[in-house]
Amino acid sequence: MADVVCVASWNADLISQVARPIARGETLMARSFSISPGGKGSNAAVAAARQGASVALIARIGDDDFGRMGMDLWHAEGIATEHVEQAPGERSGVAQILVYDDGDNSIAVHPGAGAGLGAAQVQAAAALLANCRVVMASCEVPVEATLQAFQLARKANAITLLNPAPARALPDALLALVDVLTPNESELLQLAGPAHSGSVDDAAQHLLTQGVGAVLVTLGATGCRLYQTGQAPVALAGRSMTVRDTIGAGDTFTGALAAALARGQTLAIAMEWANAAAALSVTRHGAIDGIPAYGEVAALLR
Repeated sequence: MADVVCVASWNADLISQVARPIARGETLMARSFSISPGGKGSNAAVAAARQGASVALIARIGDDDFGRMGMDLWHAEGIATEHVEQAPGERSGVAQILVYDDGDNSIAVHPGAGAGLGAAQVQAAAALLANCRVVMASCEVPVEATLQAFQLARKANAITLLNPAPARALPDALLALVDVLTPNESELLQLAGPAHSGSVDDAAQHLLTQGVGAVLVTLGATGCRLYQTGQAPVALAGRSMTVRDTIGAGDTFTGALAAALARGQTLAIAMEWANAAAALSVTRHGAIDGIPAYGEVAALLR
Protein backbone atom coordinates (compact mmCIF):
# COMPACT_ATOMS: atom_id res chain seq x y z
CA MET A 1 0.00 0.00 0.00
CA ALA A 2 1.06 3.60 -0.54
CA ASP A 3 2.28 6.05 2.09
CA VAL A 4 0.86 9.01 0.16
CA VAL A 5 -2.28 9.01 -2.01
CA CYS A 6 -2.83 11.95 -4.33
CA VAL A 7 -6.24 12.83 -5.77
CA ALA A 8 -4.46 14.17 -8.79
CA SER A 9 -4.88 16.57 -11.65
CA TRP A 10 -2.86 15.93 -14.78
CA ASN A 11 -2.09 18.12 -17.75
CA ALA A 12 0.59 18.71 -20.34
CA ASP A 13 2.43 22.00 -19.83
CA LEU A 14 2.75 24.07 -23.02
CA ILE A 15 5.52 26.49 -22.03
CA SER A 16 6.57 29.63 -23.88
CA GLN A 17 9.48 31.81 -22.74
CA VAL A 18 8.68 35.53 -23.27
CA ALA A 19 10.31 38.74 -22.11
CA ARG A 20 7.31 40.12 -20.21
CA PRO A 21 3.53 39.76 -19.71
CA ILE A 22 1.52 40.18 -22.90
CA ALA A 23 -0.96 43.06 -23.16
CA ARG A 24 -4.53 42.40 -24.26
CA GLY A 25 -4.62 42.14 -28.07
CA GLU A 26 -0.83 42.00 -28.34
CA THR A 27 1.30 39.35 -30.09
CA LEU A 28 4.77 38.78 -28.71
CA MET A 29 7.43 36.48 -30.13
CA ALA A 30 8.50 33.69 -27.77
CA ARG A 31 12.16 32.80 -27.32
CA SER A 32 11.45 29.11 -26.83
CA PHE A 33 8.64 26.56 -26.54
CA SER A 34 8.42 23.16 -24.87
CA ILE A 35 5.88 20.54 -23.85
CA SER A 36 6.38 18.81 -20.51
CA PRO A 37 4.41 16.91 -17.84
CA GLY A 38 2.34 19.05 -15.48
CA GLY A 39 -0.72 19.34 -13.29
CA LYS A 40 -0.54 20.33 -9.64
CA GLY A 41 -1.52 16.87 -8.42
CA SER A 42 0.88 15.01 -10.67
CA ASN A 43 3.73 17.39 -9.83
CA ALA A 44 3.13 17.02 -6.09
CA ALA A 45 2.96 13.23 -6.43
CA VAL A 46 6.31 13.17 -8.24
CA ALA A 47 7.79 15.44 -5.58
CA ALA A 48 6.61 13.09 -2.82
CA ALA A 49 7.99 10.07 -4.67
CA ARG A 50 11.39 11.73 -5.15
CA GLN A 51 11.45 12.41 -1.41
CA GLY A 52 11.19 8.69 -0.76
CA ALA A 53 7.47 8.16 -0.23
CA SER A 54 5.56 5.33 -1.87
CA VAL A 55 2.86 7.15 -3.83
CA ALA A 56 -0.41 6.19 -5.53
CA LEU A 57 -2.72 8.27 -7.71
CA ILE A 58 -6.46 8.60 -8.06
CA ALA A 59 -6.92 10.44 -11.35
CA ARG A 60 -8.79 10.66 -14.64
CA ILE A 61 -6.89 11.42 -17.84
CA GLY A 62 -7.52 11.38 -21.57
CA ASP A 63 -6.77 8.37 -23.76
CA ASP A 64 -4.47 10.47 -25.93
CA ASP A 65 -0.78 11.21 -26.39
CA PHE A 66 -0.74 13.60 -23.42
CA GLY A 67 -2.41 10.98 -21.25
CA ARG A 68 0.18 8.41 -22.28
CA MET A 69 2.86 10.95 -21.37
CA GLY A 70 1.43 10.99 -17.85
CA MET A 71 1.36 7.22 -17.52
CA ASP A 72 4.95 6.98 -18.75
CA LEU A 73 6.05 9.59 -16.20
CA TRP A 74 4.31 7.91 -13.26
CA HIS A 75 5.66 4.48 -14.12
CA ALA A 76 9.18 5.92 -14.40
CA GLU A 77 8.81 7.56 -10.97
CA GLY A 78 7.48 4.37 -9.36
CA ILE A 79 4.01 5.83 -8.72
CA ALA A 80 1.08 3.39 -8.57
CA THR A 81 -1.58 3.97 -11.26
CA GLU A 82 -4.15 1.24 -10.59
CA HIS A 83 -6.76 3.95 -9.87
CA VAL A 84 -5.96 6.14 -12.87
CA GLU A 85 -8.80 6.06 -15.42
CA GLN A 86 -7.96 6.69 -19.08
CA ALA A 87 -11.23 8.03 -20.51
CA PRO A 88 -11.85 6.83 -24.11
CA GLY A 89 -12.40 9.65 -26.58
CA GLU A 90 -11.53 12.41 -24.11
CA ARG A 91 -8.59 14.80 -24.16
CA SER A 92 -6.17 15.25 -21.28
CA GLY A 93 -5.83 18.60 -19.57
CA VAL A 94 -3.42 21.27 -20.76
CA ALA A 95 -1.77 24.27 -19.12
CA GLN A 96 -0.64 27.18 -21.27
CA ILE A 97 2.28 28.75 -19.42
CA LEU A 98 4.11 31.98 -20.11
CA VAL A 99 7.48 32.23 -18.36
CA TYR A 100 8.94 35.75 -18.09
CA ASP A 101 12.57 36.84 -17.97
CA ASP A 102 12.34 37.55 -14.23
CA GLY A 103 11.40 33.90 -13.58
CA ASP A 104 7.73 34.57 -12.78
CA ASN A 105 4.91 33.04 -14.83
CA SER A 106 1.25 33.14 -15.82
CA ILE A 107 -0.79 29.98 -16.34
CA ALA A 108 -4.15 29.11 -17.92
CA VAL A 109 -5.34 25.55 -17.19
CA HIS A 110 -8.02 23.45 -18.85
CA PRO A 111 -8.70 20.21 -16.92
CA GLY A 112 -9.84 18.07 -19.85
CA ALA A 113 -10.81 14.55 -18.75
CA GLY A 114 -9.85 15.44 -15.17
CA ALA A 115 -13.08 17.41 -14.84
CA GLY A 116 -14.92 14.08 -14.80
CA LEU A 117 -13.19 12.74 -11.70
CA GLY A 118 -15.95 12.10 -9.18
CA ALA A 119 -16.81 10.63 -5.81
CA ALA A 120 -17.60 7.20 -7.27
CA GLN A 121 -14.07 6.74 -8.63
CA VAL A 122 -12.64 7.84 -5.28
CA GLN A 123 -14.93 5.43 -3.42
CA ALA A 124 -13.64 2.61 -5.63
CA ALA A 125 -10.20 3.34 -4.13
CA ALA A 126 -11.46 3.11 -0.54
CA ALA A 127 -9.06 0.29 0.38
CA LEU A 128 -6.12 2.36 -0.84
CA LEU A 129 -7.23 5.37 1.19
CA ALA A 130 -7.80 3.24 4.28
CA ASN A 131 -4.16 2.14 4.39
CA CYS A 132 -2.14 5.29 3.70
CA ARG A 133 -0.63 7.98 5.91
CA VAL A 134 -1.28 11.14 3.89
CA VAL A 135 -3.97 12.06 1.35
CA MET A 136 -3.36 15.19 -0.72
CA ALA A 137 -5.28 17.12 -3.37
CA SER A 138 -5.47 20.52 -5.05
CA CYS A 139 -8.30 22.64 -6.41
CA GLU A 140 -7.54 21.47 -9.94
CA VAL A 141 -9.72 18.40 -9.25
CA PRO A 142 -13.50 18.50 -8.63
CA VAL A 143 -14.41 19.34 -5.05
CA GLU A 144 -16.69 16.32 -4.70
CA ALA A 145 -13.76 13.99 -5.40
CA THR A 146 -11.57 15.68 -2.79
CA LEU A 147 -14.40 15.74 -0.25
CA GLN A 148 -14.98 12.00 -0.66
CA ALA A 149 -11.26 11.25 -0.37
CA PHE A 150 -10.86 13.36 2.76
CA GLN A 151 -13.90 11.77 4.39
CA LEU A 152 -12.38 8.33 3.83
CA ALA A 153 -8.97 9.58 4.99
CA ARG A 154 -10.44 10.97 8.20
CA LYS A 155 -11.99 7.58 8.99
CA ALA A 156 -8.56 5.98 8.51
CA ASN A 157 -6.76 8.65 10.61
CA ALA A 158 -4.67 9.69 7.62
CA ILE A 159 -3.40 13.27 7.36
CA THR A 160 -5.28 15.38 4.79
CA LEU A 161 -3.30 17.96 2.84
CA LEU A 162 -4.96 20.47 0.50
CA ASN A 163 -3.23 22.91 -1.84
CA PRO A 164 -6.09 25.36 -2.62
CA ALA A 165 -4.91 26.32 -6.09
CA PRO A 166 -6.33 27.64 -8.30
CA ALA A 167 -8.05 29.67 -5.56
CA ARG A 168 -11.82 29.32 -5.29
CA ALA A 169 -14.50 29.25 -2.62
CA LEU A 170 -14.55 25.93 -0.77
CA PRO A 171 -17.44 24.40 1.18
CA ASP A 172 -17.27 24.43 4.98
CA ALA A 173 -17.61 20.64 4.96
CA LEU A 174 -14.33 20.31 3.07
CA LEU A 175 -12.42 22.90 5.11
CA ALA A 176 -13.38 21.06 8.29
CA LEU A 177 -11.65 17.93 6.93
CA VAL A 178 -8.35 19.64 6.05
CA ASP A 179 -5.49 18.94 8.44
CA VAL A 180 -2.96 21.10 6.56
CA LEU A 181 -3.77 23.81 4.03
CA THR A 182 -0.89 25.06 1.81
CA PRO A 183 -1.95 28.26 -0.02
CA ASN A 184 0.28 31.00 -1.31
CA GLU A 185 -0.48 34.52 -0.10
CA SER A 186 -2.97 35.46 -2.82
CA GLU A 187 -4.79 32.12 -2.56
CA LEU A 188 -5.02 32.51 1.21
CA LEU A 189 -6.56 35.99 0.94
CA GLN A 190 -9.05 34.89 -1.72
CA LEU A 191 -10.06 31.82 0.26
CA ALA A 192 -10.62 33.80 3.46
CA GLY A 193 -12.89 36.26 1.65
CA PRO A 194 -13.07 40.09 1.56
CA ALA A 195 -13.96 40.41 5.25
CA HIS A 196 -10.70 38.70 6.26
CA SER A 197 -8.32 39.68 3.47
CA GLY A 198 -6.65 42.60 5.22
CA SER A 199 -3.59 40.58 6.19
CA VAL A 200 -2.11 37.10 6.00
CA ASP A 201 -2.43 36.76 9.79
CA ASP A 202 -6.13 37.66 9.79
CA ALA A 203 -6.93 35.40 6.84
CA ALA A 204 -5.09 32.43 8.32
CA GLN A 205 -6.75 32.81 11.72
CA HIS A 206 -10.17 32.97 10.03
CA LEU A 207 -9.55 29.67 8.22
CA LEU A 208 -8.53 28.06 11.52
CA THR A 209 -11.95 29.03 12.91
CA GLN A 210 -13.48 27.28 9.87
CA GLY A 211 -12.03 23.99 11.07
CA VAL A 212 -8.73 23.83 9.17
CA GLY A 213 -6.14 22.11 11.36
CA ALA A 214 -3.14 24.16 10.21
CA VAL A 215 -2.49 26.84 7.61
CA LEU A 216 0.98 26.75 6.07
CA VAL A 217 1.21 29.74 3.72
CA THR A 218 4.02 29.94 1.18
CA LEU A 219 5.44 33.43 0.66
CA GLY A 220 7.78 32.98 -2.30
CA ALA A 221 11.32 34.16 -1.69
CA THR A 222 10.28 35.29 1.82
CA GLY A 223 9.74 31.67 2.91
CA CYS A 224 6.63 30.35 4.64
CA ARG A 225 4.61 30.77 7.82
CA LEU A 226 2.72 28.20 9.89
CA TYR A 227 -0.50 28.94 11.78
CA GLN A 228 -2.13 26.58 14.25
CA THR A 229 -4.95 27.21 16.72
CA GLY A 230 -3.74 28.44 20.09
CA GLN A 231 -0.12 28.77 18.97
CA ALA A 232 2.01 31.70 17.85
CA PRO A 233 2.76 31.76 14.10
CA VAL A 234 6.04 30.12 13.11
CA ALA A 235 7.96 31.88 10.32
CA LEU A 236 10.62 30.17 8.23
CA ALA A 237 12.84 32.36 6.07
CA GLY A 238 13.34 31.71 2.38
CA ARG A 239 16.67 30.71 0.89
CA SER A 240 18.73 32.83 -1.48
CA MET A 241 18.79 30.91 -4.76
CA THR A 242 19.45 31.70 -8.42
CA VAL A 243 15.95 31.61 -9.93
CA ARG A 244 15.47 30.00 -13.35
CA ASP A 245 11.66 29.85 -13.11
CA THR A 246 9.04 29.28 -10.42
CA ILE A 247 6.91 26.70 -12.26
CA GLY A 248 5.97 23.89 -9.89
CA ALA A 249 7.56 25.40 -6.77
CA GLY A 250 4.29 25.27 -4.82
CA ASP A 251 3.64 21.70 -5.98
CA THR A 252 7.14 20.68 -4.92
CA PHE A 253 6.50 22.26 -1.52
CA THR A 254 3.25 20.32 -1.05
CA GLY A 255 4.67 17.00 -2.24
CA ALA A 256 7.79 17.26 -0.11
CA LEU A 257 5.64 18.21 2.87
CA ALA A 258 3.44 15.14 2.31
CA ALA A 259 6.46 12.84 2.13
CA ALA A 260 7.94 14.26 5.34
CA LEU A 261 4.65 13.89 7.19
CA ALA A 262 4.32 10.33 5.89
CA ARG A 263 7.76 9.62 7.40
CA GLY A 264 6.33 10.66 10.76
CA GLN A 265 8.04 14.03 11.02
CA THR A 266 6.37 16.86 12.91
CA LEU A 267 4.70 19.59 10.92
CA ALA A 268 7.43 22.07 11.94
CA ILE A 269 10.20 19.80 10.65
CA ALA A 270 8.23 18.83 7.54
CA MET A 271 7.82 22.54 6.83
CA GLU A 272 11.61 22.98 6.78
CA TRP A 273 11.96 20.06 4.38
CA ALA A 274 9.27 21.44 2.05
CA ASN A 275 10.79 24.93 2.15
CA ALA A 276 14.20 23.57 1.12
CA ALA A 277 12.73 21.41 -1.67
CA ALA A 278 10.80 24.36 -3.12
CA ALA A 279 13.95 26.52 -2.99
CA LEU A 280 15.86 23.94 -5.02
CA SER A 281 13.04 23.63 -7.55
CA VAL A 282 13.31 27.24 -8.74
CA THR A 283 16.97 26.80 -9.71
CA ARG A 284 15.98 24.70 -12.76
CA HIS A 285 13.58 25.15 -15.65
CA GLY A 286 10.17 23.45 -15.68
CA ALA A 287 8.07 21.67 -13.09
CA ILE A 288 9.29 18.07 -13.34
CA ASP A 289 12.93 18.87 -14.09
CA GLY A 290 12.95 21.23 -11.13
CA ILE A 291 11.77 18.71 -8.52
CA PRO A 292 14.75 17.66 -6.37
CA ALA A 293 15.62 14.22 -5.03
CA TYR A 294 15.75 13.33 -1.34
CA GLY A 295 19.55 13.52 -1.17
CA GLU A 296 19.62 17.02 -2.65
CA VAL A 297 17.19 18.35 -0.03
CA ALA A 298 19.06 16.59 2.77
CA ALA A 299 22.33 18.16 1.58
CA LEU A 300 20.81 21.65 1.49
CA LEU A 301 19.40 21.24 4.99
CA ARG A 302 22.81 20.15 6.25
